[in-house]
Amino acid sequence: MQVKGVITKGVGGLYTVRPDIDSDQVYMCRARGVFRHEDISPTVGDTVTVLLGENVDEKGAKSRRDAKQIDGVIDSIETRKNLLIRPPMANLDVIFAIVPTKQPMPDLFLVDKLISIAEHADIVPAVIITKCELDPESVAKTAEIYRRVGYNVFAVSAVTGEGVDELSAYISSLGRGAITAFAGASGAGKSTLLNRLYPGLSLVTGALSRKTERGRQTTRHVELYDAGGLYIADTPGFSLLDFERFDFFSCEALPFTFKEFDPYHGTCKYTKCSHTCEDGCEVLRAVEAGVIPKERHESYVSLHKTLKNKHPWDK
Repeated sequence: MQVKGVITKGVGGLYTVRPDIDSDQVYMCRARGVFRHEDISPTVGDTVTVLLGENVDEKGAKSRRDAKQIDGVIDSIETRKNLLIRPPMANLDVIFAIVPTKQPMPDLFLVDKLISIAEHADIVPAVIITKCELDPESVAKTAEIYRRVGYNVFAVSAVTGEGVDELSAYISSLGRGAITAFAGASGAGKSTLLNRLYPGLSLVTGALSRKTERGRQTTRHVELYDAGGLYIADTPGFSLLDFERFDFFSCEALPFTFKEFDPYHGTCKYTKCSHTCEDGCEVLRAVEAGVIPKERHESYVSLHKTLKNKHPWDK
């Protein structure tokens, strides 16, 4: 029998496939060996076709004992509309870049890298500022940066509940079956906020180290959870998106991942303007005029430097 569903979890080559967002039924599956030969790895968020029952031992199980522990084999993967390296997910509709107000201190460069990756993959980015009860002034400053660019920004507190209803309403408006993710640095409060939004999840949370102000890793893998008719993922926390190690996109594509640059494409004095230091650069003029937030441009310059100096032979 064939069943179509969405991969909601993948650990150690064993995948959890849910056939319907309204059903509690899940199937534990392995993938056909042919995917390895084609250099394809099933990913959380993939829509897949599963062969159940008698086809398991023949096409996916590592042994007869393994065949008894699984329900089926992933036989095919539908064409993806997008695929992310980090967090490793497919078919995302919205990704929420999580940034704390304090504890740890906000890392806007990480937020900007996440947003650029999302923009390049045609994923809608949004920003969530957590722990907003700790420093309202910092919240206002961070929110103004991203709202000026045109992104949805939600200032929330999992402690007081501030902003949680507004965020919940936005998530619910995305439509049935939508796939979303919370992503950000360890300690930013992703799991704590998800527990506040959806108490039934009971996700494990960790305390912040007083010495390093770094969060303890509590989420070990990407997993999709039912958020009232759509999927939402708590992703492993990370403080580094390594553009030198991973091929997120090229230096030439970078300007198109900063949406505030859109009105200025093709208007600079030089055709191949890098928007970093050239005379006659309209982007720089917009930064000087306060139209483009200087913090965002600083992130752009840092990313441009990294990508410009990256070469294929460096891998």
